[in-house]
Amino acid sequence: QVQLVESGGGLVQAGGSLRLSCAASGRTFSSYDMGWFRQAPGKEREFVATMSANGGRTYYADSVKGRFTIARDNAKKMVYLQLNSLKPEDTAVYYCAAARIGGWGSSDPNDFGSWGQGTQVTVSS
Repeated sequence: QVQLVESGGGLVQAGGSLRLSCAASGRTFSSYDMGWFRQAPGKEREFVATMSANGGRTYYADSVKGRFTIARDNAKKMVYLQLNSLKPEDTAVYYCAAARIGGWGSSDPNDFGSWGQGTQVTVSS
C-alpha cells in the first residue's frame, strides 16, 4: 500500500500554468504505476494522465494532451503534473492515484487502489 498527498493547487487565470505535486510513502513506491484524475462538481471522476512505474510510458486524455505533462522521481517518491495553457474547464479537484498492477494505459479509476485527498485547481476566465 502507498499513501499519497497532493499539493500545489490554486487559482490561476486562463492561459496560466500550475504544477501539482504528489508525495508518496511506501517502500515499494517505484513498483507502482501512477495516475492523475480530476473531478468537477456534479461530474464523475475523470482520467487525466498515467505513467508507468519506471517512467517509460505515459498516457494522456485527449482533452489535456499537449498541455499537461506527468512526471515522477522515484528517488524522491514524488509524482508531478505540469498544467499549462489552462482553461476554465480544467477547474476541478485533482487526485493522485497509484496502481499496483495494470495502472498504466488505464482511464478507469477502479484500476487504482491508492488515492490522495485531492488538491483544488480553479481557472478563471
